Amino acid sequence: MRSPSIIPGFDIDVYLVLDDFGKLGRAYRETDEEASDRDTIIRNLISGEYKNPVRVVAFNTAEGWARDVTRDTARAVIEEARRRGTLLHGAVVDFVERTTGEIIPPHLIDA
Repeated sequence: MRSPSIIPGFDIDVYLVLDDFGKLGRAYRETDEEASDRDTIIRNLISGEYKNPVRVVAFNTAEGWARDVTRDTARAVIEEARRRGTLLHGAVVDFVERTTGEIIPPHLIDA
């Protein structure tokens, strides 16, 4: 049985994106505390916030877990783009196709 956290407000799921900067290497992108939730990361991926997203990890220190949520996030990007009728850009198209093995329909790609 887990004891409840004595630190208020830290029982949240945090999402971070590993971005590939080519010759400069890879780094987990810094993000504001308020912008580290799943929905914000999905919106940021769709809007082209990342140069070359490679992996998405989620963790919750209060609950003591961490997970690779790359595939789930990539699928959520496709679903959200379809729902909103938003076009996806090059790097996120590559990320989604590489991660899920699915080909993005041409009507969802911004040429």
